[in-house]
Amino acid sequence: MKNNNNVVWHRSLVSRSNRNTLNGHKSVNLWFTGLSGSGKSTLAHALEKRLYEMRCRTFVFDGDNVRHGLCADLGFSQKDRQENIRRITEMVKLFLEGGLIALTAFIAPFQKDRDMIKKRLGAENYIEVYCECPIEICEQRDVKGMYKKARQGLITDFTGISSPYETPQSPDIVLQTGKDSKEFCVDQLIQLMIQRNIFQGDD
Repeated sequence: MKNNNNVVWHRSLVSRSNRNTLNGHKSVNLWFTGLSGSGKSTLAHALEKRLYEMRCRTFVFDGDNVRHGLCADLGFSQKDRQENIRRITEMVKLFLEGGLIALTAFIAPFQKDRDMIKKRLGAENYIEVYCECPIEICEQRDVKGMYKKARQGLITDFTGISSPYETPQSPDIVLQTGKDSKEFCVDQLIQLMIQRNIFQGDD
């Protein structure tokens, strides 16, 4: 990534702290990582609905949706995956400045990329949510038939089949999405956010 010496960061007259106080909650990123079919997007949207009912300001960044626009030019090679994650991380950083709770549902299969996200956003702004689910269950849930195509060699660089998924080393929370209900998992996330004082806003 190249830096342009002619580009200067412009500081807003309304700070992130101002926005957090107005919203009544802190801005934070919950990054849902796990295999395809592990429930990342389902949980991110379910949590967003719960937070909306709590009058929180949120936005979900979904992997497929982002690849329709912002990252439509990227493939699924390791290099392209890294660039995909880098772009999302920078977008999330802006949303945090905007005072929102950003929910990101991306496989992010490599530990070094997840470490980059945490460093770039700041550990205090990042909650890593590992959706742990046996690959057999993920395949059963695969309505798009992606796993089947990957096993047939029709899709290359498919995480869990022809490309590795590195299990998170120290996630903030592990959700057993292969056996626990969506509602139970969302309850666990809300409790974690309460423990992190997310709903108190800035002083």
